[in-house]
Amino acid sequence: MVQMLRMLRKLAQMNRLANARLHRACAALPPGAYEAPRPSFFGSIRATLNHILLVDRFYIDALEGRPLNEAALAEARDCPDLARLSEWQTRMDDRLLALVAALTPDALAEIVAVDRGLRVQHDRRDDLLSHLFQHQTHHRGQVHGLLSQAGMVPPQLDEFIVGDDAAARAEDMARLGWTEDQLMRP
Repeated sequence: MVQMLRMLRKLAQMNRLANARLHRACAALPPGAYEAPRPSFFGSIRATLNHILLVDRFYIDALEGRPLNEAALAEARDCPDLARLSEWQTRMDDRLLALVAALTPDALAEIVAVDRGLRVQHDRRDDLLSHLFQHQTHHRGQVHGLLSQAGMVPPQLDEFIVGDDAAARAEDMARLGWTEDQLMRP
């Protein structure tokens, strides 16, 4: 279970690093490209990033024991600009990092009540975290493809977990004020 906690911590760190890198790439888009319609599930880079934020708010609130916050979800769904989205996503990423850092082995198997409005879902905490990390990775991959459609070279999004990636993540780590020891600790 200690290894599971370490893996979840690293996934939360990877999530923070990947979001920061992806948002910086999106900030370099030409005017109008962020919200431009594109053939994709959500129809634009903006809508896809908004969806990531919305689902993060939904699940992180549930994992923290909070009720459904429809106003926060509506705000995330309609976030109009990248600067605000990046700020809000950073807050969510930091909450996820704190949530994972505070976990104990026993907490992983706890059943979490997920308020879905008309019903309450009950799932294990570790299963919800696994789902959340998969969801984030999946939709960041979609944004990666949308950046290619927009004529940009998309950023590398998988240089965050293993020791050999240290040089590739050094700039991002410095921006966040993180050290290799913090990332690689047992």
